[in-house]
Amino acid sequence: MKNFILLFSLFGLIQLSAQDEAVRIFNDTRIVNAQSADILNKRQLDVRIGHRFGDLLGDRGGWSTFYGLENASDVMIGADYGLLNNLTIGGYRTKGGAGLSQLLNGTAKYRIIHQKEDVPASFTVTAFGLLSVSTMQKSDSPEALNFFDDPTHRMSYAVQLMLGKRLNDRVSIQVTPGFVHRNIVRFGDTNDTYTLGGAARFQLSKVVGLIVDATLPLNGEQSPITRSAESEFTLPLGVGVEFNTGGHIFQVNLTNARGMMETDYIPNTTSDWLDGEFRLGFTISRLFNVR
Repeated sequence: MKNFILLFSLFGLIQLSAQDEAVRIFNDTRIVNAQSADILNKRQLDVRIGHRFGDLLGDRGGWSTFYGLENASDVMIGADYGLLNNLTIGGYRTKGGAGLSQLLNGTAKYRIIHQKEDVPASFTVTAFGLLSVSTMQKSDSPEALNFFDDPTHRMSYAVQLMLGKRLNDRVSIQVTPGFVHRNIVRFGDTNDTYTLGGAARFQLSKVVGLIVDATLPLNGEQSPITRSAESEFTLPLGVGVEFNTGGHIFQVNLTNARGMMETDYIPNTTSDWLDGEFRLGFTISRLFNVR
């Protein structure tokens, strides 16, 4: 929680000029799994629906589930709103892909520095914060993750600092250090997870772009650096194609992550691409100007 408060204390340290037009790094405020460094304009509303199906292949996929289309790993519905020139807030409901489920998610993104068209060395820096609260029914079993002996056990947090740069009209890149804290975890797991993410966009045409992102946990059983030989965790990796039609952004993706929020997919991904444990997903985003 201290990390959450510390990062958002940066919001008041830097004021940007509203007259300077920012360069968009990506076409959307989200990439595949990860957030992008972009935010909404002031008084802009982004209504978003996302869906992740089941495994295409592997033991839980194939023809028996029509290649995952009969299952839902996670479902997301919600909206973001440009509250200020540099501040976007949002609220989402997600089914939850692993760990705690039935999640209410509150988000905030603050753009600290933005890339400028006439300054080649400039780039965008955006802070992101997420609070997730599980609304699962309390279990009577003390061994259950949703026993919720303390009400705060329902809560998880994530903070990230996104550094993005648009290299040219076709290529954008982003690096994202971050931190996830869960108030309750299973035995042997760790409450705090430090991460380093990366993302890129390759614009094929004015409408179509290829996107990819991955998030590397740096500690605990989730990390390939520190995990034991028995660990079942894998690195969340997503690839997708997005179609920008002006007011709509439609994305089709493949990912091994079951969840869609950072507090869910970063510490809980166990599906392996090499075993066919990846799934089809889509996101529909509709932008409105609220005056």
